[in-house]
Amino acid sequence: MPSLRQFSLENKVVVITGATGVLGAALSLAVAEAGAKVAILGRNAERAEARAAAIRAAGGEALVILADVLDQAQMEAARDTILAAWGTIDGLVNAAGGNMPRATVGPDQDLFDVGIEDTRRAVDLNLFGTVIPTTVFGRVMAAQGRGSIVNISSITAQRPLTRVMGYTLAKKAIEAYTQWMAVELGLRYGGGLRINAMAPGVFLTEQNHDLLIAADGTHTDRARKFIAHTPFQRFGEPEELTGTLIYLLSNASRFVNGETVMVDGGFNAYSGV
Repeated sequence: MPSLRQFSLENKVVVITGATGVLGAALSLAVAEAGAKVAILGRNAERAEARAAAIRAAGGEALVILADVLDQAQMEAARDTILAAWGTIDGLVNAAGGNMPRATVGPDQDLFDVGIEDTRRAVDLNLFGTVIPTTVFGRVMAAQGRGSIVNISSITAQRPLTRVMGYTLAKKAIEAYTQWMAVELGLRYGGGLRINAMAPGVFLTEQNHDLLIAADGTHTDRARKFIAHTPFQRFGEPEELTGTLIYLLSNASRFVNGETVMVDGGFNAYSGV
């Protein structure tokens, strides 16, 4: 009979990038409630401190580090700060990312008039904002011979969504990187260090708010299409990502490597008929 303790993160140190976002609040608190010490990485000091305060109020330990995931030197400094404080790094959640308005193609826009530089920035943030932290923090886990890395993909990597070209390119690349890295980690480190991804469905965040919610507070046409194509007939709630995250970080998934777990209310499974 498997023990529920295999889902525990007690005595583990987990780094969460992008923890200052809407989803980051739920993810960071859940990881702390599972027993981990949480290093909160982000660029917004006020929100980072709010995340840490919530964790401490719940009886957990948190460390705030203001850093840019695209700056390797800042990631290395963050690594050194975490190791000085806690001596180890056992998990990494690459939650930094998101869409950029100018990396989208509007319905009335010339398809070939897309902003290349803005698209490149969207790919940089989502892809290299995952690769760089993985490179820096993964090295620590490799030296220890243990660790779990969780990337954030998207339903658009499975079923490309209209408009969000840069975001789609990056998230498809995230899944390729997850699989490639999983093979290399498995072959080189014998199963102690692994990497997987979660692919959220549609969750209401600050970045997609204006695409989904009209000025009068009602759902936009795009939001209605998303909901109609989701068998659960609603958006996801941030807390509904946390169970999958804890599973992937914990020993409960110790033989899971290179997988992307859909957390989408059935969106990817639904043909529309």
